[in-house]
Amino acid sequence: MKAVIITQPGGPEVLQLAERPKPEITDDEVLVKVAAAGINRPDVAQRKGHYPPPAGAPQDIPGLEIAGVISKVGANVSRWKTGDRVCALVTGGGYAEYCNVPAGQCLPIPDDLLMIEAASLPETFFTVWSNVFDRGRLKPGETLLVHGGSSGIGVTAIQMAKAMGSTVYVTAGSDEKCHFCEKIGARKAINYKTEDFKDVIQQLTDGRGVDVILDMIGGDYTTPNLQSLADEGRLLLINMMLGKDVGIDLSLIMRKRLTITGSTLRSRDIAFKSAVARSLEENIWPFFDSGEIKPVIYEVFPAAKAADAHKLMESSGHMGKIVLSFE
Repeated sequence: MKAVIITQPGGPEVLQLAERPKPEITDDEVLVKVAAAGINRPDVAQRKGHYPPPAGAPQDIPGLEIAGVISKVGANVSRWKTGDRVCALVTGGGYAEYCNVPAGQCLPIPDDLLMIEAASLPETFFTVWSNVFDRGRLKPGETLLVHGGSSGIGVTAIQMAKAMGSTVYVTAGSDEKCHFCEKIGARKAINYKTEDFKDVIQQLTDGRGVDVILDMIGGDYTTPNLQSLADEGRLLLINMMLGKDVGIDLSLIMRKRLTITGSTLRSRDIAFKSAVARSLEENIWPFFDSGEIKPVIYEVFPAAKAADAHKLMESSGHMGKIVLSFE
């Protein structure tokens, strides 16, 4: 099969199309003929040598989400059959024509979605559900602040939280991105280059603050995040683009009874990821049929142009998801 491999740690140019053996599957897996694979920031970190894949995952083939058709089914798999259209979260190996997947981590592709659209879903939808709704316990009627609103995670969080009955505020880095976020469902988008998000949140909430913050920034965003939370608020950390070492006022956490939590997804076990998949299928997938949630694709690249896709991801010039096509 053809696969996009990391020839050595480095810049986007180290991604090259190469031949690799087709994966074998276990009795609890399916083999998917990949039509498309989503691009995510962890792929970029892996390419640079900063995010090694877990044991058992392909070491030189990145890719955490795919869409395609099942071509082979393991002996213990009853839910799926050959020919089924699925999208799936994987621990690696998604940038390839074939990928093996634990059966529980697959989701049916909604009827009206193209493969390209379906490939943009798993990584961000699993991440948002497990953090915002499982760990963050966001409830209908509550407020959510999402940093990086025009990113893949941001676009997903806006649509999911709004569909589930919450009010969403976001930050983004340009007026164009802010307009885009509001168009897809954010109540208010704050341009962090021209406004102080903490002050704007205080104004928008009459000084109360928001119930939940989803943060991929870290660093010096941490203190204003805590100041922007309402009493009993929850801060959810999923990345630390501005750094991991911060100083915070512990008395603020105590006075407001705040919760700070975080998670990574890739290293979680199959049982956990399978449970998230079933929660998404039950609670979120119906919104695709109703049209309340839609995939947002910014650009599609052929597999041979994976380096260009990574350049775009690193530029942060995109609004929505970037996808590789293997068709």
